[in-house]
Amino acid sequence: MDFPLLAFYVFAGVAALSALGVVTVRNAVHAALLLVLTFFSVACTWLLAEAEFLGIALVLVYVGAVMVLFLFVVMMLDIKPGEGRRGIGRHVPLALAVTGIMALEMFALIGAQGAGQVFGSADPALAAGGNTRWLGKALFTAYLYPFELAAVLLTVAIVAAIMLTLRRRENTKHQDPSRQVMVRREDRVRLLKMNAESHGGEQ
Repeated sequence: MDFPLLAFYVFAGVAALSALGVVTVRNAVHAALLLVLTFFSVACTWLLAEAEFLGIALVLVYVGAVMVLFLFVVMMLDIKPGEGRRGIGRHVPLALAVTGIMALEMFALIGAQGAGQVFGSADPALAAGGNTRWLGKALFTAYLYPFELAAVLLTVAIVAAIMLTLRRRENTKHQDPSRQVMVRREDRVRLLKMNAESHGGEQ
């Protein structure tokens, strides 16, 4: 068994074990850290299979954005008043372990990429200059309209989610742009004419 194939089995095993830990651990922060390790291990398998676009997208979108945001939200909701600094230390060992495993996987991936390919060289994307270039060319030529339609649907979904979660609270001030635009000068400034009054003993 050559080194790239062995690295593939190691990445797959780490991904399976960490995914099992996500659904078995009781702590939500530990589950989030294990889910980060799962995504990273799956990304390593895709990079090893020369699907670099999928691997990088998985790391950037899920590990770099979604999971980090989810981790911060879970930590903010899990911390109780007065126990913030005491509760952070219990997550440090698992975080260091996850970081170490990810570093080892990166070194193993570099070594496997230098040793050779795992699944053979019959890749149609190699003739187009790489997986990312081939996918981008196909996405923006043959599948341009479905790509634009998906972008419009995602934009509508974001706007709909904001509108559904928007709640107006009582006793709070809100701006009304239509009333601000239609305001007149008489509504802002009012001149009053008052007669002068004199009192006895005052100058």
